[in-house]
Amino acid sequence: MNFRPTLNRNLLKSTLGALGIVYGDIGTSPLYALRECFHSSYGIALQPANILGILSLLFWSLMIVISLKYVTFIMRVDNRGEGGILALLALTLREKGVIASGYRKRWWLITMGIFGAALFYGDGMITPAISVLSAVEGLNIASPLLEAYTIPLTIAIVSGLFLIQQKGTEQVGALFGPIMVIWFSVLALMGIWNIAQQPNVLQAINPLYAVHFFIFNQWHGFLVLAAVMLVVTGGEALYADMGHFGRRPIRLAWFYFVLPALLLNYFGQGALLIHHPEALENPFYHMIPSWGLYPLILLATVATIIASQAVISGTFSLTRQAIQLGYCPRLEIIHTSADEIGQIYIPWINWVLLIAIIGLILGFQSSSNLAAAYGIAVTGTMLITTILAFIALRSLWGWHRLIASGMIILFLSIDLAFLGANTSKIVAGGWFPLLIALLLFTLMSTWKRGREILSERISPDLHPTEFLISMITNYPPLRVPGTAIFMTSNLDGIPTALLHNLKHNKVLHERIVFLTILTEEVPWIAENERLSVQDLGYNVYRLIGRYGFIEDPQVIKLLEQAKEFELEFDLMETTFFLAQETLIPSKKHPAMALWREKLFIGMLRNARSATDFFKIPSNRVIEIGSQINL
Repeated sequence: MNFRPTLNRNLLKSTLGALGIVYGDIGTSPLYALRECFHSSYGIALQPANILGILSLLFWSLMIVISLKYVTFIMRVDNRGEGGILALLALTLREKGVIASGYRKRWWLITMGIFGAALFYGDGMITPAISVLSAVEGLNIASPLLEAYTIPLTIAIVSGLFLIQQKGTEQVGALFGPIMVIWFSVLALMGIWNIAQQPNVLQAINPLYAVHFFIFNQWHGFLVLAAVMLVVTGGEALYADMGHFGRRPIRLAWFYFVLPALLLNYFGQGALLIHHPEALENPFYHMIPSWGLYPLILLATVATIIASQAVISGTFSLTRQAIQLGYCPRLEIIHTSADEIGQIYIPWINWVLLIAIIGLILGFQSSSNLAAAYGIAVTGTMLITTILAFIALRSLWGWHRLIASGMIILFLSIDLAFLGANTSKIVAGGWFPLLIALLLFTLMSTWKRGREILSERISPDLHPTEFLISMITNYPPLRVPGTAIFMTSNLDGIPTALLHNLKHNKVLHERIVFLTILTEEVPWIAENERLSVQDLGYNVYRLIGRYGFIEDPQVIKLLEQAKEFELEFDLMETTFFLAQETLIPSKKHPAMALWREKLFIGMLRNARSATDFFKIPSNRVIEIGSQINL
């Protein structure tokens, strides 16, 4: 019997897409990772024993942190197929054990999740800077005369990348996969060629070389972990981009293509350094003959642009999740593709990132200097992901505490070792992602807490729905033609905008709708679960629209869906009433520090209006203002 293997085209397409998007960051680490391990600040002598020890550490870091931790275990913890630290936080907060544990545990989890997300923004700033700069630095090898052009050219490339973000990556993205196939193929071939000159370098697979390295170098050997962890940067992207491609394509791309190519290249660089120690200046570019240098610089630059694009897109996605989950003010979100919901552009984030990256390039001047700032952001996010995943894994899989604890202790030990080694780099540059994370954590936590306080201040003024029905029954006001939609976050009471309208205008519309938009702690909501309608009597209705944290609420489409409940809306006869609060800082008994109250008020004042965010026609909106003391 003849068996003919069938090619799953969708799987192949997804795997190719994963190569282009998911693996850009980790795939460009060979440009600088091994070189940084022998940076003069670590005091590690460039000798064969240390080279084999470093290679052993690189090998086992990739195998344990990426292959075992992320690809095998962490990717099993998904929020309806979505990954990433905020998706993981939302999943964790829904677990019964966390819900039952009370406020304090939830507060700690939310704090960790927000801080981890804030660290990711630091990563989003450093990755484009270090990646593109390390690629362009190949010009220094080609000719010392070109060194003066490294910084200006890097800034020009990065600026161009951010300028085209508003165009979207749908067309360019189709090229990412094939280009990265070429990139990883070149990495592998470069490695094979150099390994063939010094095949004994493959002995480094033996973990005893790593053990001997630590014994011989002791404290210096521990500190070099700050550079070793550069090989696992981008591990968080595997998890964050899981919703775009699924587990299987990402795993196939890793085990069958990316991992072998990376290992061959790192071992090839090690073989080169054993044979030619003078190549330490930039072992990656010294792996090839001089005739191939310029084509390799060009290919590396394109690969780093792709890696940067992946991080930028991830930052946009994370921001949208933060907005929907209530950790960030509303910002303008532009969809750059009619087909792909994940392809979005957020102008404010785009320009802030560009300014920060240019500042990093000008301030740090070289990829070696930037490497010192990289580690804290990456290791901090990985550590928080491990903790959150442990909580979710026990609930989802029902593992025995001892078995789960043993596995997590292994991962935590490695994360803490990497983090501990990177603390020595805080003065040299690690302060930057920490500063960014603390700033963003303050903003995100202030916004979250401010919204809670605002809700608490409004709640006492709310009247139950029965109050309105009783008033209509006993003291029927004048009803005028048309529909009034009052948007409210409260599911029980009467919107304050309605009471103010009734107080000043003395009328109610013929049909009244209380509309609430809820964001659930899941990435998406099925269409048949999107809308619920409650008839309160006297032509008064309560509509509740539910959305996931990766979806964009659109009120008009929601009203169209109401036809399924025999409710039809003519926009020309419909008026939307929105409450516009003017907040006043409370100097007596403030719910949070006065400076945070003022910060929250400033954020609220500059947030995107509900009219724009919910895609409501502006000529159908009436805003009713009120003053509220925080």
